[in-house]
Amino acid sequence: MRILSAILLLACVFAAAGETATVAAKRTVEYPWMSVARWDQMHDGIVKRGKDGKVDVVFLGDSITEGWGGAGRAVWEKNYTPLNAANFGIGGDMTQQVLWRITEGKELDGISPKAVVMMIGTNNFGIGGHKPDDVVKGIQVLIETIQKKLPNTKILLLGIFPRDPSPTAGVRKSITAVNEQIAKWENGKTLHYLDIGPKLLQPDGTLSKEIMPDFLHLSPKGYEIWAESIQPLLTELMK
Repeated sequence: MRILSAILLLACVFAAAGETATVAAKRTVEYPWMSVARWDQMHDGIVKRGKDGKVDVVFLGDSITEGWGGAGRAVWEKNYTPLNAANFGIGGDMTQQVLWRITEGKELDGISPKAVVMMIGTNNFGIGGHKPDDVVKGIQVLIETIQKKLPNTKILLLGIFPRDPSPTAGVRKSITAVNEQIAKWENGKTLHYLDIGPKLLQPDGTLSKEIMPDFLHLSPKGYEIWAESIQPLLTELMK
């Protein structure tokens, strides 16, 4: 059974690897952890959330962002429900899926949030097989698209969180390469950058299961760190 699951996962990875980080692409790959039908359902739910009521803050991203509704639920309800926040995270998404969601998928239509908090790109490495420069370009297109659709909204762009327990892992180096590039886009006005990755790490640079049980997704403690880390800047952006 484990061998079959591994084969299915590899098939999914190879299928997704042909996608380009900068070209909007609806989810078409059936993952063991999420069907395309489920992805469609989640996207529809996000569109409905925008139509249902006031949205002052949007959290945009992949499964780590989606996790605000799981392991991070208590932290979300305490910190972000009072801010009229909306969770626009869907597991497994890469830059191109998020781009589709905010263009053809119209997830940002009809809302005028004060701030968008975005963290995206880790799946481009793990699933998409993209190089750091590809991921940077994908994030850049997303930023430009958000700015065009929401010209009065401030963007808080987060550095990609560290993954893999080892500080010398290849994916860590790729993440650092991306974060170093996107950090340069900070302008102190409409676009703000923040890398909270170091706060998720142990002093020796490793990740602990207390913060990331699978060395990718956050625990409740991890979401507490996330919320505490962005609170001062997000409060300023909400004014």
